[in-house]
Amino acid sequence: MTSAAPKEGGPTAPDAEAAQSFLDAFLQEFPGPLPPEAALPWKVPAAPLSQEEVEGELSELALGLLSSRTAPLPLACSLTREAVAQLTQEELAVFRRLPSQEKVEQQEEEEEEEEEEVCGPLLDAESLQRCFFNKLWEVCSRRQKQMPAPSACPPCPRLTSVHAIRNTRRKMEDRHVVLPAFNQLFGFSDQVDRAYFAVFDGHGGVDAASYAAVHLHVNVARHPEVTRDPAAALRAAFKQTDEMFLQKARREKLHSGTTGVCAFLVGRTIHVAWLGDSQVLLVQQGRALVLMEPHKPERQDEKERIEALGGFVSYVDCWRVNGTLAVSRAIGDAFQKPYVCSEADVASHELSGAEDYLLLACDGFFDSVPPEDVAGLVRGLLLQSPGGAPRIAEELVAAARERGSRDNITVLVVFLRDPQELLGD
Repeated sequence: MTSAAPKEGGPTAPDAEAAQSFLDAFLQEFPGPLPPEAALPWKVPAAPLSQEEVEGELSELALGLLSSRTAPLPLACSLTREAVAQLTQEELAVFRRLPSQEKVEQQEEEEEEEEEEVCGPLLDAESLQRCFFNKLWEVCSRRQKQMPAPSACPPCPRLTSVHAIRNTRRKMEDRHVVLPAFNQLFGFSDQVDRAYFAVFDGHGGVDAASYAAVHLHVNVARHPEVTRDPAAALRAAFKQTDEMFLQKARREKLHSGTTGVCAFLVGRTIHVAWLGDSQVLLVQQGRALVLMEPHKPERQDEKERIEALGGFVSYVDCWRVNGTLAVSRAIGDAFQKPYVCSEADVASHELSGAEDYLLLACDGFFDSVPPEDVAGLVRGLLLQSPGGAPRIAEELVAAARERGSRDNITVLVVFLRDPQELLGD
């Protein structure tokens, strides 16, 4: 099984008043299920969904809606999980997309049949989401009348700072995920605290990065070994997410790709997984511990792997795979498979309690700020503004810009100790 049997996980006692206040306001805004003619409270994507995309896409919509209404995060995750579970227990075939009247040519019909053989029947996004919203409304209505008992394992409080900018690029192609309430979103009811953080750096468009930010953590949670071998679950989730995105890319003629780095905190262990040149850094008592080596074409082992497959690595303002991509592993990039592969590397680190913080960032940061400079920068910023830890990511992004970065920049800092303790050390 993916997890222990789910149980009703409500807010902790100090959050009960905030939860009740949110539910009252939400049900005042939405006094009943949406009638067929009413607009949904989120933008409905035109593209149909495969069945394996349903949980990630609906969870993303619900969390966005509930968070925008200031729902406490554990409550938002719990409500989302229950609504998704109710919907997916039903027969989803009723949402199967009807063939478009415009696609009457035989060739297009054959292509659609071939696609369904690969990923199963495609589902109509709007009718599916309308039904899901009404499930979510029903869950909120029940919770308003009877708030469940406090969760036995609430999320561990960790100060998190994140900042992302487009910088001088024409488009913003980075995405990030901050999910401290992992257990509440996926119904883990054991006593092990879990939290998930990720940064994705897209190229050739934002589609692959957005897709990974929605689906990768779902694939981690649903992997059968996630409770016994989280690192294996991370590695498999990268591969599965890549396969899912390639199917979507084929359906919708997408050509983008994305690097990615994830940190999965499970109890007293940090598991990290990565593809490409986004990086994660662990700082312990002011000293940077490098947990990973980025996947770049100039790495000797990567160069040999690419050449063994029939590809090549050449220098075109930087080292590139087949003269194009500057990373050797990524999600997506269908036109460069198998040379740019989706086999993630993983590493695990046991926490001693002396660790200061985790920092995840894309190459737009690390190309200007080497890992060995991070600890000094953070300490200097905290000394200048002892209460400025929530803005530390913004200051680090500014430092990367000052050092000449022109790329998209995303920085995510997860403090593992009180920032004031770091100054004491």
